[in-house]
Amino acid sequence: MKKALSIILAAGMLLTALAGCGSTSSSTPASTAGSASAPAAEGDYAGQTLKVAAIETAYGTQMWEDVVAAFEAKTGATVELTMDKNLEDVIDPSMKAGDFPDVVHLAVGREKAMPETLIKENALEDLTDVLSMNVLGEDVTVGEKIIGGFTGNTTTNPYGDDRVFLMPMFYSPCGLFYDAGLFETKGWEVPETWDDMWALAETAAAEDISLFAYPTAGYLDAFTYAMMAEAGGQDMFNRALNYEEGIWETPEMTQMFDVLTKLASYTEPSVPSNANGDNFTKNQQLILDDKALFMPNGTWVVGEMADAPRAETFKWGFMALPALEEGGDRYSYTFFEQCWVPAGAENKELAKVFISYLYSDEAADIFAASSAVQPIAGMTDALSEENQLFYAVYDDGAKAAIGTFAATDPVEGVNIKDAMCFTMDSVVSGTKTQADWVAAVTAASDALRAALK
Repeated sequence: MKKALSIILAAGMLLTALAGCGSTSSSTPASTAGSASAPAAEGDYAGQTLKVAAIETAYGTQMWEDVVAAFEAKTGATVELTMDKNLEDVIDPSMKAGDFPDVVHLAVGREKAMPETLIKENALEDLTDVLSMNVLGEDVTVGEKIIGGFTGNTTTNPYGDDRVFLMPMFYSPCGLFYDAGLFETKGWEVPETWDDMWALAETAAAEDISLFAYPTAGYLDAFTYAMMAEAGGQDMFNRALNYEEGIWETPEMTQMFDVLTKLASYTEPSVPSNANGDNFTKNQQLILDDKALFMPNGTWVVGEMADAPRAETFKWGFMALPALEEGGDRYSYTFFEQCWVPAGAENKELAKVFISYLYSDEAADIFAASSAVQPIAGMTDALSEENQLFYAVYDDGAKAAIGTFAATDPVEGVNIKDAMCFTMDSVVSGTKTQADWVAAVTAASDALRAALK
């Protein structure tokens, strides 16, 4: 699998990251960082303090606490770790006051768009040189350890050049999750095309089961990225992500919106009312209770719903998006998180040493124990059998869609993700039409084109 995924990614797939998802809450305070000298040998950082801020997700907090402890033991440095499910709310006030974390683990694609804002303001540190640094404690560079394709993309290199500002972290195939036990019990075939999906929708409706649900509309970013690639291939995907004029009225994108609108009509009616940060697990529960068949998500959902009740025969299933036609390409979006260094950080050199350590075998094993997979070769071998099933989607013939919308200068009131994803709530509830949806995305794209970096 690792070889197959590496080949897929290196073959020139358009790259990115999605969107992150959950949010929850517990934090440890941060404090003042010292200044660092150039990286040297292990143990040479005694007396230095590094401030690390990491988003708390379904992976939990223990893995970060363990990685920090191991780094401190290895370097003699002191790390002050801040974690919170709403990390932006914790660190934004101090950053505005000039007190910055040295390292931040927080992905693009979240509602508050903190890294995107900092990119627009040229307020992130250039991390290109980290790729040529040796991983702390290992005789191999960071760039040599990272799987091909996870740098040099529109997320890690947001200004369209060779400079890396966001380093790739935990990755996950995003696709459609379902109850494999239900399909076995009913004798239903897992659909391979969208025509198969529509036929299954009618069969399921006869048993009061909806075809589709989504946690929040924000989770549709990975879904729509994969749909773009299916409809128009990688070249059109790239053009759309760079706001090409007229792209949303092309036959390929019209076909995509046709599918999305039809899917909205088959979506469980209660979904929009629960599609928020407080109630999104109720939408996920629809799959476990066999009230809806499919939902878009990432592999973290397994841990997130580990203690939730479920149907007696429930068993996680996972697939790439159905093909638009028989024998057509199927895509699974590859979501990956990122870490970065604010330009205003005080201890940038030690921050880079810490980031290099995140790609060490030692740190990667700690992360993998919580099912957080670093984008380095061989890490999926450490996963549970259930999680290996999800990562094998690329071995089963799916193509990896990787990419995100290009960075722009700020445009007041314009958010392409809101237009692309959150409009679906209104389409499901019947307050907006497909034409309204296309118009909203086109208007946002037109406004952002003129503001491209």
